[in-house]
Amino acid sequence: MTDTVAHQAYISVDELHRRETSSPAAAAQMERLNRAVQETKDLILTYDGKPINATFFSTSNGYTENSEDYWGVYTPYLRSVASPWDAKLSPRYKETVTFSYKELLQKLGVASISASAGRSTAIKVLGWTEGHRIKTISIGGKTFSGKDVREKLGLNSTQFAWTWRGNQLDITTTGYGHGVGMSQWGANGMAKEGKTAEQIVKYYYQGIAIEKVPSSYLAAKS
Repeated sequence: MTDTVAHQAYISVDELHRRETSSPAAAAQMERLNRAVQETKDLILTYDGKPINATFFSTSNGYTENSEDYWGVYTPYLRSVASPWDAKLSPRYKETVTFSYKELLQKLGVASISASAGRSTAIKVLGWTEGHRIKTISIGGKTFSGKDVREKLGLNSTQFAWTWRGNQLDITTTGYGHGVGMSQWGANGMAKEGKTAEQIVKYYYQGIAIEKVPSSYLAAKS
């Protein structure tokens, strides 16, 4: 993992300093960032004494997702929890994209979506996850996971609904991201309600602890 846009939204320190000199609001933001870093220095999130994989994403559909329902691997602290704040705060909560019939077939790798069966029924959800996202879905006689469809079509989320308009399919997604771990807009909503950083991370990462990294470990790495 790097501190570049390859793995996350990223603004360099130089860019932050340029903004700081041009805007009082930017200067206040830089002060908050520095304070957050200093107040959490040497602290890590752990489960059973080991550092966690603190996955996060932008916007929930109202719930987070169990890790195994997206990645196929059970992780005890990555459990589905309600995240009701996103709907009011996130600009990416709902979005609609359109595909032509031909484009849909190409991207999904199916030969046809049978008109004789009725296109409204030729796409059918077979199962849902605990996080209220599509677990499995049948399209054109082929079964996909929700994750497969999201990745093949470049959708924002694995919760989606669809409507045919002639030979075009409108797909409306709810939420933005894989849904596992901490929702960034959900965390924002919790903070606006007065929840502390500790309360927020312990809500989205179930059963974790916050521990100080042993000084002996830091010395060995320096």
